Amino acid sequence: MNRNELRRVDLNLLVVFEALMFEKNVTRVAEKLFLGQSAVSASLARLRDLFDDPLLIRQGRGMESTPRAQAILKELRPALDAISGAVSRAREFDPSSSREVFRIGLSDDAEFGLFPELLRRLREEAPSIKVVVRRVNYLLIPSLLASGEISVGVSYTQDLPANAKRRKLRDIPCKVLRGDDRPEPLTLDDYCERPHAMVSFSGDLCGNIDLDLQRVERSRNVVLAVPQFSGLRSLLARTELIATVPDYAACALVEGTCLRAEDPPFPIAPAELSMVWSGAHDNDPAERWLRNHIYQHMSRSLHELGEPEAV
Repeated sequence: MNRNELRRVDLNLLVVFEALMFEKNVTRVAEKLFLGQSAVSASLARLRDLFDDPLLIRQGRGMESTPRAQAILKELRPALDAISGAVSRAREFDPSSSREVFRIGLSDDAEFGLFPELLRRLREEAPSIKVVVRRVNYLLIPSLLASGEISVGVSYTQDLPANAKRRKLRDIPCKVLRGDDRPEPLTLDDYCERPHAMVSFSGDLCGNIDLDLQRVERSRNVVLAVPQFSGLRSLLARTELIATVPDYAACALVEGTCLRAEDPPFPIAPAELSMVWSGAHDNDPAERWLRNHIYQHMSRSLHELGEPEAV
């Protein structure tokens, strides 16, 4: 196809194609792109005609992409990324007047402990922007970045898409939260004997802390797993329950409560909190502004955030 023939191709169709390849569901694509289901169905029909391939075929209750569709997506994504980047670089970004919609992926600890202050700073500089936050973890970030549902994510991370970029924000030291009224710090025996609550995105009753305990030949008694950090405020208050959490989450949790935070009675290897983003947005002025603010705030140490106080 030469340049003149490209005039017959609607770029919007290619955006719909990319979304369909990731979602494999007309309804979800319609919601994601703010289109009617009939419009997405019509676009799929046009795409099938354009590429002379069914692209998506029904299998059971779902749909699967054809080998031809997968090959097209592999070639098309870098081109769409390049177009998106070129358009983004051509525009100026003025925070004070921008109505940009930013889509950020945050792990629960980062959302709870670090995001509120970041949002205040963003809105002070850019009062008309809109921010959509998606809950992520290391398993979800790759697919959300690849599909374009988020442009930047903050979490502990592992494998990432080939075009993703990563920057370390900070180590994640831990604090032990407790809500009892005994003044003495926890010994290792106390820590292992007390009932534990933990925040678990997947509902597991063990985590990296248990690996650190194994290194000192000890174990703990996890009796409660909850899906988010905010619940720990009321669950730990005036009980024997304790929880081991990132230092910045502890800082937020003890504020205005009877909880207090102290150092764990054994060495815990800190994980890394990282910021990751799609290479397609690397030079986007608006996204660079957002990433700079994320880095400036979320890379701050516990001392800069304010040491959690015992109450």
